[in-house]
Amino acid sequence: MSVPMLKIGAVLSTMAMVTNWMSQTLPSLVGLNGTSISRGGTSERIVSGLYPSPEEGWQIYSSAQDADGKCICTVVAPAQNMCNRDPRSRQLRQLMEKVQNISQSMEVLDLRTYRDLQYVRNTESLMKVVDGKLKVASDNPRSLNPKGFQELKDKVTQLLPLLPVLEQYKTDAKMILKLREEVRNLSLVLMAIQEEMGAYDYEELRQRVLLLETRLHSCMQKLGCGKLTGVSNPITVRASGSRFGSWMTDTMIPSSDNRVWYMDGYFKGRRVLEYRTMNDFIKGQNFVQHLLPHPWAGTGHVVFNGSLYYNKYQSNIIIKYHFRSRSVLIQRSLSGAGYNNTFPYSWGGSSDIDLMADENGLWAVYTTIPNAGNIVISRMEPQTLEVLQTWDTGFPKRSAGESFMICGTLYVTNSHLAGAKIYFAYYTNTSTYEYTDIPFHNQYSHISMMDYNPRERVLYTWNNGHQVLYNVTLFQVIKTSGD
Repeated sequence: MSVPMLKIGAVLSTMAMVTNWMSQTLPSLVGLNGTSISRGGTSERIVSGLYPSPEEGWQIYSSAQDADGKCICTVVAPAQNMCNRDPRSRQLRQLMEKVQNISQSMEVLDLRTYRDLQYVRNTESLMKVVDGKLKVASDNPRSLNPKGFQELKDKVTQLLPLLPVLEQYKTDAKMILKLREEVRNLSLVLMAIQEEMGAYDYEELRQRVLLLETRLHSCMQKLGCGKLTGVSNPITVRASGSRFGSWMTDTMIPSSDNRVWYMDGYFKGRRVLEYRTMNDFIKGQNFVQHLLPHPWAGTGHVVFNGSLYYNKYQSNIIIKYHFRSRSVLIQRSLSGAGYNNTFPYSWGGSSDIDLMADENGLWAVYTTIPNAGNIVISRMEPQTLEVLQTWDTGFPKRSAGESFMICGTLYVTNSHLAGAKIYFAYYTNTSTYEYTDIPFHNQYSHISMMDYNPRERVLYTWNNGHQVLYNVTLFQVIKTSGD
């Protein structure tokens, strides 16, 4: 029985490999994995490679120019779960389920056969003894005296447990016939799928996809700044640390730096963990530790062009710490800024000074006594920490849960607790403001850090000991190089 089982196992293994290839390679050929998509004239950034969504569906890219010569980028993303309704996709899922069921059945058969085979081998010597005695009795019936007959009877009694084993063999033989039929049916399904998909020229399809992706990326590079219109559902990356903290990647554009920095706690902390990649951060591996020369206050830190900008504990001093040289490059007082819980966000936590970066550079969000506790925005020079320009938003900082900058616009949430929404926007380019109503899901009910990363176009948040990402949707005008 072992040889047929090995053959069937080999067939199943090959089928599993084929179906696995079809489920993994085909989507990548048509651009399903790790890309940026736009819906309905907005831009929604999907974190490439880290959080692929198999429900997103087939994506078709195109680019064109309108009558004014402006570049138009279009990404058509089918409705969610559309791929799941595709007959071929459904066939592949059913095929995988059958392969899994057959594999489980084969494992059970293999274990049972091995056990029974061992039992048969252990009784082999007994069977030879019985066979010898039966031959002697058959050749010379007179030699079988009462004592010999009793010994033969005892030996045969010892062989009786073999009967259920043999019955099991018969049952297993029937199961093998059934499995063989299922394998044959699965082979026919595979052949049908192969014939259907064989009609496509995959090399031509691959070249078309590459061309379309190139056009999309070229168009994406021309994406200008936009107005925030929506925030996606939260993506929990990791659960670690205390209730308060900060985590981030470099916000410099452009940058190939994939490191992740992690700062647990909101005051008197000095330990910064640096992870090599996001995957390392998720797994909690491959990190080094930086011990800052001065402790921090709050969670409003930002990494910009390889340096950490943070508020020094019990002061309004901003420190620029360079990671590679492990040294402070410059520190400077933010004149008049409140500190030590004088003007924090609604959650407290020494969050008086919030540093952030967007497409336009480095910013500080804080308040002063002359501003009566209202949020002040200052654009800063990253090298010298000099304040270049300042705006008074008129929005009370203690009424804000958190805030972040996108394209020179400060967006403010009305709470750090469940039910929070993005409630206020201040436009530094026009020195005007408006009240907004942009909801987002505060999954863990206590946000102590929310910052926008312009390089990845996502929001980084620390939510009650969870490190969470949000994709953002921006209304954008795309201009050609001639505009």
